[in-house]
Amino acid sequence: MSDLRLEDTVFEHLKKTFSSMSDRMEDARRSLRGTDASAVGESQLIEDVQDFADDWGYGIKQLGKHTHGAVKMINKIGQTFDGLDLELAESLKAKKKGK
Repeated sequence: MSDLRLEDTVFEHLKKTFSSMSDRMEDARRSLRGTDASAVGESQLIEDVQDFADDWGYGIKQLGKHTHGAVKMINKIGQTFDGLDLELAESLKAKKKGK
């Protein structure tokens, strides 16, 4: 008889990894937003540093959203897998009774 098998630790590890990535992305975005560009001196350079921080801040925010979405998807995959495992177990029990 076969049974679906996937270690819960795989899902937990993936969720932990993606959750921490999302948190780190948000921390980086906040740091960039708080950057004091005036420290570089030259006005054009200040503007360039601010533009860079804005662009990276936006990109980091998007990455954070995607990693958060990945955590949701991992949860859904785990739930679906658990449901399939239960269905398989029930069908194997029914098959055994039918013999």
